Order: sequence, then structure tokens, then C-alpha cells
Amino acid sequence: MSVTVVGSTAIDTIQTPFGKASSVLGGSATYFAMAASYFCSVRIVSVVGQDFPDDYFQVFHDHNIQTEGISVTEGKTFTWTGRYNDALDSATTLDVAVNVLENFEPRIPASYQGPDILFLANINPGVQLQVVKKIHPKYLIAMDTMNIWIETKREALLEVIRHVDIIILNDAEARLLTGQAVLPKAARVIASWGPKRVIIKKGEHGAFMSSENGFFVIPAFIQEKLVDTTGAGDSFAGGFLGSLCQSILDKKNTPDEKNYREAVIYGNVMASFTVEDFSVEKLRGLDQDDIYTRRKNILNQTSVI
Repeated sequence: MSVTVVGSTAIDTIQTPFGKASSVLGGSATYFAMAASYFCSVRIVSVVGQDFPDDYFQVFHDHNIQTEGISVTEGKTFTWTGRYNDALDSATTLDVAVNVLENFEPRIPASYQGPDILFLANINPGVQLQVVKKIHPKYLIAMDTMNIWIETKREALLEVIRHVDIIILNDAEARLLTGQAVLPKAARVIASWGPKRVIIKKGEHGAFMSSENGFFVIPAFIQEKLVDTTGAGDSFAGGFLGSLCQSILDKKNTPDEKNYREAVIYGNVMASFTVEDFSVEKLRGLDQDDIYTRRKNILNQTSVI
């Protein structure tokens, strides 16, 4: 069983109230892949420059993440430099260099064809559309997006949304995309465009999923350590889709409602680990007991017993 992710691989420099990390591994595909790797086989489609460190490729290989789909192109890797506010709920971009990502044309190796799940991470909707036409997963397609694409590539974005089964986005993005202030209404509007499930992330307030079965709401893990929120949303998606991929493997069948709800919980679990350190450092040293224990903790937060 496998999930293929198409997105950015980056080198980030991040400053928060809790410190600074320079030239660390980042990117939407990176965080997604690291989180999902604890559940199933992961394949990355991305692009990096000739300056991308071999050590960062080794991070992927250490987690059995397939990198055949990462193109190494003449030029420099996409870089982002940002500074977070005291609450870590907003970042100011200090510098961004798109570099080789600007002309990214996904290269899909033959070995990547026929994945069980395809995830279109946060990249240009035009690139997402290219991938939808090239890769045909057995079970489902999911996607993410962000405000810049909603504001500048709206028509292309809406076309991508029509092709996917699941869309994952945060509360601000859902409101911007639909013009609806009330999130359940925003979810209904997005669902009317095609996706069977809409998942809206609410940061420290958890997440909820909308489908024909109604709404499912789960809180975030109560966080006592917070260092860097970069990649939390991508890690959520990795935990969510990785869990679904594992449920397909276990059942040899399409996920049911219970599997989807469990997956939302695991999305919150993986995001909660990511924010405890810079880059993917916290995601590098987990074991299954760590993950399962945190799942139980989230469920205990909602128990009346």
C-alpha cells in the first residue's frame, strides 16, 4: 500500500520566540511524507536544486520514503525565511526564493504509477492539475491549498477541487475560498463543488470533517511544548492519509466512516509532534507507542468518564 505526495521540498530558516533554525529541511511534501511514513509506504514527487544536501535525502531514506520522483535540477532549492509572532499562529515572510520550484514540471517515475492514495500538497494549482492527469490512484485523491492560490489562481484551483475526493484546508482558507464566515456552511459550499469530504483544521482548537454522514469534530492535543508550527498542517495531512492507507491495507477494502474518523485523530497526533521542535526533528525519532499513546490522550480529553 502506498501514498504518493506531490509538493515542495525546501530549505527553511525559521525564527520563533523559542529560538532560530537556519537552513533546515522543509516543504509541504517533506512534512507530509515524514508523518505518513509511520503508517504506510510513501513516494515523493518534487524538485530540488543542486545545493540540496545529501544529508536531507538521507532523512527520507531513513524513513523508507521513496525519492525517485524528486528531480535534481540546475539551480537552487526553494527557500523560505520566516519569523513567527509570540503566539506562533502567524508568520511574517522575511525572504522567499522560489528558485527551481518556479518551473516545476512533475516527473512521475514508472514505479510511482498506481498508488493507492494521491495527495496534492500545497503547490500551484496548475501543477496539481498536471498531476491529476498523470496519476490515477486506486482509492482516492486529496489536496491542500493556501491563501495565495485562492487569491491569484482561483479558477485553476476550483478545477482541481472538482477532481478530488477530499480537501484539507485551515479555517482562514475555508472562509477566504467560500466567502462564508461560518465554517460548517463553508464546508457545505466546498462539498457542493465535488469533494466527498471537507476537512477544516483549526490549529490549537482541533479539526472537523464534513461529509454526507454529517460532522465529526475532534480537539487538538493539549500542547505543553510549542517551538515551531511550520509544517503542522502538512503533518496533519500526512497522519490523516497515512492512517487511511494503513486501514486499506488492514481491511483490503475502501475505508469506512470509522477509518476516516480515526484518520482525523491521527492527523492531529502527527501535527502535535511536529510543533514541538524545528523542521522535522520531532518526526524523526518516533515509535508506534509514542503515536498510539498520544491518540489515547486526545480521546481521553473528550471522555466524560
